[in-house]
Amino acid sequence: MSRTTLVLVHGVAGAVALLTISTFWLSALTAELVLTTAGVVTVRMAILYAVPALVIAMVAAGASGARLAGRSKSPVIVSKRRRTMLAAINGILVLVPSAVFLGIRAHAGHMDATFSVVQLIELAAGAVNIVLLTLNMRAGLSMRARRVRAGRANA
Repeated sequence: MSRTTLVLVHGVAGAVALLTISTFWLSALTAELVLTTAGVVTVRMAILYAVPALVIAMVAAGASGARLAGRSKSPVIVSKRRRTMLAAINGILVLVPSAVFLGIRAHAGHMDATFSVVQLIELAAGAVNIVLLTLNMRAGLSMRARRVRAGRANA
């Protein structure tokens, strides 16, 4: 795969991942604050069914980013790697299990104190991932802008 294609895949996958997590977060918060129980169930089931798309986007962003970064020791790349690893761990250990738990509990009508605690944990973990992925996107766009400016200076 050419570098240009890899950069495109990385950017699109990262943007899809960030947009998906943000949509999940806003939907869950909105559902809890303003929707009926049936609305919460619908939102929770939609999130549960959409988790595989998020996982695919995260894997694509991570794999393409790793390929683009190679063995770079650049501080920007090292920071992006660290944030990506934290987001992945957060997703695997907190967000995906929470989405599954909350989807199953909502579907079964068990929206009790345990549901609320897990939901608060999920919202906090989701906010962390939104921040991490936003910082990565900002760093990536900054690197791209520097590369474009350098290309113009050499032309």
